[in-house]
Amino acid sequence: MQRLLIVLLAAVDAIVAAAIGLAVLLAPLTVIWAIAFGASADWGALWPSAATLWQFGHGVPLAVALPDALVRAVGLDPSAASFALSVPPLLFLGFTAIFAARSGRRAALAGSWLTGVASGTAVFAVISVFAALTGGLGVLKAPLWLAILFPPLVFLCGALAGAVATAWGEGDGGLVDRLQDAMDRWPDWAHVPGDIVRGAAAAVAGVVGAAGLAVAVTALFRGGQIVALFESLRADPLGVVVIGLAQLAYLPTLVAWAVAWIAGPGFAIGAGTAVSPAGTVLGVVPGVPVLGLVPDSSSPWLLIVVLVPAAAGAFAGWLIRSRQVSAGAEAGIGSRLATAVGIAVLAGGFGALLAALSSGSLGPGRLAVAGPDPGPVALALGLEVLVGAAILLLAPRRHGDVDAAWIDDDRV
Repeated sequence: MQRLLIVLLAAVDAIVAAAIGLAVLLAPLTVIWAIAFGASADWGALWPSAATLWQFGHGVPLAVALPDALVRAVGLDPSAASFALSVPPLLFLGFTAIFAARSGRRAALAGSWLTGVASGTAVFAVISVFAALTGGLGVLKAPLWLAILFPPLVFLCGALAGAVATAWGEGDGGLVDRLQDAMDRWPDWAHVPGDIVRGAAAAVAGVVGAAGLAVAVTALFRGGQIVALFESLRADPLGVVVIGLAQLAYLPTLVAWAVAWIAGPGFAIGAGTAVSPAGTVLGVVPGVPVLGLVPDSSSPWLLIVVLVPAAAGAFAGWLIRSRQVSAGAEAGIGSRLATAVGIAVLAGGFGALLAALSSGSLGPGRLAVAGPDPGPVALALGLEVLVGAAILLLAPRRHGDVDAAWIDDDRV
């Protein structure tokens, strides 16, 4: 495919990704604006509001400064009038990363992934600059350089991941192929990087899937608490819709918290609080309905959930070793050990990234500390995945598992 066409397609992908994310915000905001304010609506504030929320959804922290009139009317403590809001709704970030990965994969299949990734990221950066310069409200403000940097960084990471993964498997006739040719000089180790990434992806998918299932099951059992919190807000129908949409955007963030809970360290909802399988210590929790999912007590029996990451690691180890055995080229003990350690490191790094993206400040005072701590999550998740992966990768095989190729050689 011609390089110009690859550039154009990647640019279109970036425009579509940004347009969908902004449209998802603009559409409901337009309806809300029309219903709430009617003919007196300040339509000039609609785009800045959507742009600011779009930046926030890509991890840009916001500085909240409530007007003095509102503080006096509501009776708030003046010290709580200004605070940071930095726990983002990861729905937007995840959508951009996935769409960018799709764009990077297409560029790699077209034969020029570097050009496609660079083009898409550049176009997304232009859109990000425009949103940063035209967005911003008096109440919500984002640091300009972070508002410019974070959205294209998300797109770049997603596009690179999709492009490199595709180029590694399909070949690119360039940098990746030269790297693979260089690694082929060490046959016992050439397959290790691919096995590590493949195994880590399997382990991470298992843990995230279990976390999503945990959130769904908790919603079934604690649905009454969520409804009660909704009723306590006494919101009108428009308010219920707004709150519901906001909570929907935060579902991936809750899944990230559930990953930290399954790994063991858990998460916090305020300074001095802890929610983990080992125990739950909560103070006054904000009356947000979705926080009704958070258990108010714990049991020592819940510590069994830490076996989930170990099981995910074991599945990853089984997957890699089965591929090696079926290919008739099982790796040596050294490369299998390196593969197990690599899978654990990548899984732990992913856990740290999820924790970092889903932690920060939810409000003033004690709510300035919320979410999981990246360090403990990375250590716990990495060690648990390592145990499971090492068991399956390093355990001696049974005599009956001899490869068919070896059997044929013996017959000859």
